[in-house]
Amino acid sequence: MSTPLTCRAPAIGTLQQDDDMVRVTRWDFDPGAETGWHRHGWGYVVIPVTDGTLLLELPGGATANATLTAGVSYTRDPGVEHNVVNAGSEKLSFVEVELKALPG
Repeated sequence: MSTPLTCRAPAIGTLQQDDDMVRVTRWDFDPGAETGWHRHGWGYVVIPVTDGTLLLELPGGATANATLTAGVSYTRDPGVEHNVVNAGSEKLSFVEVELKALPG
């Protein structure tokens, strides 16, 4: 007997800023919510608003976990492809700043 297909609830992305320099999106996740598969065209910074645990689904079936600490940011390079899932039992939020232009 096969397992029925299940879908996760979507995370809510709220665009806060989008100009020639940056795109800023706040992401809010209920427990178990996901972004859906996507690829980042620019390098980006993630600033956690809340503590939480993410499940990162990666190409080829690999997975990884990431622990978020409110206020402790991290960066990622362009080209990252993944689905981000709230693996915790509480709501979580972060702000994502995509860097479109880096003038010198």
